[in-house]
Amino acid sequence: MEEKVKEAIDAIRPALQNDGGDIEFVKMEGNDVYVKLVGACAGCPMSQLTLSNGVQRYVRETVDQNLNIINATF
Repeated sequence: MEEKVKEAIDAIRPALQNDGGDIEFVKMEGNDVYVKLVGACAGCPMSQLTLSNGVQRYVRETVDQNLNIINATF
């Protein structure tokens, strides 16, 4: 399943890159997927909204509805 998650993140990456940001897969533990927002996305006040309404929604639709996207702060 981790590979499918990575593919889904790669598919949504161009949308973030268009806004000057990017997203990196960090790790997956159970249903929790840790990602790191970089570039313009890292400091954007809307980043949490991007993760929940954008990235998480897409990953849940394409991979598994039980997955949670978490912004890795480490």
